[in-house]
Amino acid sequence: MRVSDGWKSYSLIDTSAGKRLERWGDIILVRPDPQIIWENPHPSKLWERADAVYHRSSSGGGSWSFSKKLPESWTVDYKGLTFKVKPTGFKHTGLFPEQAVNWDLCTKLISSANREINVLNLFAYTGAATLACAKAGAKVCHLDAVKGMVEWGRENAALSGLSDRPIRWIVDDAMKFLRREIKRQSRYDGIILDPPSYGRGTNGEMWKIEDCIFELMQMCTEVLTDKPLFVLLNSYTTGLSSSVMTYLINMTVGQRFKIRVDSQEIGLKVEQTGLAVPAGSTAAVFFD
Repeated sequence: MRVSDGWKSYSLIDTSAGKRLERWGDIILVRPDPQIIWENPHPSKLWERADAVYHRSSSGGGSWSFSKKLPESWTVDYKGLTFKVKPTGFKHTGLFPEQAVNWDLCTKLISSANREINVLNLFAYTGAATLACAKAGAKVCHLDAVKGMVEWGRENAALSGLSDRPIRWIVDDAMKFLRREIKRQSRYDGIILDPPSYGRGTNGEMWKIEDCIFELMQMCTEVLTDKPLFVLLNSYTTGLSSSVMTYLINMTVGQRFKIRVDSQEIGLKVEQTGLAVPAGSTAAVFFD
């Protein structure tokens, strides 16, 4: 497992009974996590001091309860990048801290490439990977089907002092966008994909990862340059395991290029126990 351990303004304090206890800056949140199937016999005392707790509803979704009035949003920092976080109605905060291992990887690869790098970030959410790539010197095309997430990404760029970097902010359906890019003969040196298990495009297009991911990877293969730098495919779906992603990539990207695939779980270390909790997987594709 590749563990994100470079945080100073975020920490996973404890995990127990289907819940995470997390520190986001100075604010402590409790959020559900169904994979936490254990109970910690020696729980942190900070469970009792949580500022907000997310409660799932039996009818879907959920809501937050607050022990004190919190700001609508606040910021956390990671290696020179600043991100706005806030509790949303779907338990999320606008940031996935375990993904910092991939931000570091992109930064290293781009900084050492010694050439201009053009990156496509699909399903780009609030733009953490976009900003890491831009800060390292890449041109970035940031795409998400949700306008509000793209606007949030722009806010993060401003907070990080990167508003003047060459970033294209696009609200669109990923599949439709790729079809147009293929026709335009657009090419990218790096591609980051963070697809959801289920979702809808800008015009209500249905996305189901098991049905769409193979075609998506085929199109991504077509828009790579002749000398690509990397491809990163993230998965939070149990059916899209590390081994499945490795096979998928070899049957798409691997049919055009000689590649090496490093597919592993990514995760976060728990302060209370010293153990690491998985939070999805990433297949990192390197080109020989």
